[in-house]
Amino acid sequence: MDGIAKADSALFTINNVWMLVSTILVFIMHLGFASLEVGLTRAKNTVNILFKNVSILAIGILTYSICGFNLMYPGNFAFGEYFGFGGWGISTPEGSAGLIDYFNGQYTYFTDFIFQAMFAATAATIVSGAVAERIKLSSFLIFSTIYVAFVYPIAGSWKWGEGWLDSKGFYDFAGSTLVHSVGGWAALIGAYILGPRIGKYGSKGIIPIMGHSMPLASIGVFLCGLDGMGSMVVQFFPLILVIYL
Repeated sequence: MDGIAKADSALFTINNVWMLVSTILVFIMHLGFASLEVGLTRAKNTVNILFKNVSILAIGILTYSICGFNLMYPGNFAFGEYFGFGGWGISTPEGSAGLIDYFNGQYTYFTDFIFQAMFAATAATIVSGAVAERIKLSSFLIFSTIYVAFVYPIAGSWKWGEGWLDSKGFYDFAGSTLVHSVGGWAALIGAYILGPRIGKYGSKGIIPIMGHSMPLASIGVFLCGLDGMGSMVVQFFPLILVIYL
């Protein structure tokens, strides 16, 4: 029994550490998106874009903690398998001592929350790049609050919260649909509604608006790639450990 207890304890520690490492990698994606966005836009908008990306992270974590997390993981759905709400704020499930079962191991409730909150903010960051130099800062921050608090969590609940997509056997790999595709569709709609940047078209047709720093944009691409590898590996690494132990 001692050996089993030690194995469970080791697995618990490894799961938590790996989830937090993955959280850091997702955090790095924000730096990557910010660098890419700044590099591909004009120098005069640098401060605005950097402030916007920092604000997305702060707003994302706050709004996700207030209602987003319990919208994504409602427990019980009120309207079929399309919508549910587990209450305001974040709190440990009753009787769980703050732990969530993960296969044969466990990781804490708050480890899960901070990992998911980083992904929620990432979905809004995707939209940020598409509407760069097209929208006022205040308007985008209002959009980000609504998006992270309601739109992304409800879409995420359909699979990760055991909603209607999950019941139909839908599989999402590393957030490719629930994070990146949902963010991409929101970005497309935003770009369509806002239209082209001011000065993009003139009497002689298209006027190129060049970014001011390709090196910075390239660094952003590499940072996003680093995060991509981390978020993909986290899908399987804990499972491999469970099988091994």
